[in-house]
Amino acid sequence: MHPYPEPEQTPSAEQLNSDCRCASLNRKALRSELNNLDGNDDLYRMIAEERPNLFAESAVFLDRVCLEQQREIIAALERVIALPAYQQQVLKYAPDAARFLAKAHGVFLGYDFHLSADGPKLIEINSNAGGAMINALLIRAQNSCCEIAGNQQPGAAALPRQDSQQAEAVFMDMFYQEWRAERDLAPLRSIAIVDDDPQNQYMWPEFLLFKHLFEQQKIKTVICGPESLSFRDGALWHGDLKIDLVYNRLTDFGLESEKCQKLRQAYLSGAVVLTPHPRNHALYADKRNLVWLGNDDFLQTIGVDNHTRAILREGIAHTVLVDAQNAEWFWAERKQLFFKPAKGYGSKAAYRGDKLTRRVFEDILHHDYVAQTLVKPSERQLDTGELKLDLRHYVYRGQTQLVCARLYQGQTTNFRTPGGGFAQVVVVS
Repeated sequence: MHPYPEPEQTPSAEQLNSDCRCASLNRKALRSELNNLDGNDDLYRMIAEERPNLFAESAVFLDRVCLEQQREIIAALERVIALPAYQQQVLKYAPDAARFLAKAHGVFLGYDFHLSADGPKLIEINSNAGGAMINALLIRAQNSCCEIAGNQQPGAAALPRQDSQQAEAVFMDMFYQEWRAERDLAPLRSIAIVDDDPQNQYMWPEFLLFKHLFEQQKIKTVICGPESLSFRDGALWHGDLKIDLVYNRLTDFGLESEKCQKLRQAYLSGAVVLTPHPRNHALYADKRNLVWLGNDDFLQTIGVDNHTRAILREGIAHTVLVDAQNAEWFWAERKQLFFKPAKGYGSKAAYRGDKLTRRVFEDILHHDYVAQTLVKPSERQLDTGELKLDLRHYVYRGQTQLVCARLYQGQTTNFRTPGGGFAQVVVVS
């Protein structure tokens, strides 16, 4: 029973996140979906049993107005990032490879939001954001939510096309768009999904899902580390297979390590299509960029209109560069701050200020960090306890392809919380 006296009145998302205990995940449907892909239980075992905290059993509720505000923030960010003056500013501290002007845009940007009392706040943008294929699959394995939430299927309203069966087709079309931007009408014959030690990555099952998607299109696909690639005869190779396109899941965003040099050479010579690429990360995902994207004086100087500036003033968690000369101020204010490495990813080496030791703080002062005003995440109450939540938009060329939530406990988003992980979104009016 839900504690609402008038069922015809839909409660707010905040009320539903507090009171609804529905478990919407249909494990039987999930197993069926995965068995249709591999013909056995291997994928289901990897996803549902070996990674039990990858996805949540329950949905997260989001007010439609809040969702539209997030889309407005993304659109405003895209307008600024497209400006040459902005690009000139952030490329000053980018790696050399980011200055190569690729025609491909970059797949799977992740725009991450916390939901504050003052509205959604962008906390970061990630390039090569993982989880899109996992979430597309999970949307099709949901039972409709309860009557009080309008009997909606979790996840469906967060897909712009309103059709979970089409999510993979949208993703595939995105890869074809990346290919055609660089190679026009030439046939796409081979793809390498590249990451460090991919088989031991937590998101290994997602790599297998992408491999299946590509092979359905008759594209030869390999999953490999960068060290297994070679550059010869003006082409990138994996053994005897000439690679046309690399789906890049590496966190060496500038391709600076020794093992990435063959891939770097092939990319900079135009011998392979790489997506996402170093310039994509440099323009969008370096954490220092939020300092400029949220700096009203800078935005006004480069000609950003009043409306866009107002959206970004309200929509970005205030972010500043950590400067050792102001160490005393940062230490005194640390309890209201969150510290992130400039080139960080996946919450690596990120710290809530109130948890900082003096030793870690001194280390931060000697590296490239930003400090962000702490925006406490909103919460989802479940039988397993109180979980924090954030929202992620998977975005390509400014358009949201899919929205999901992530549930967790602790300082940062993780996949270690019982009952947590990726959660599907129910949008309420």
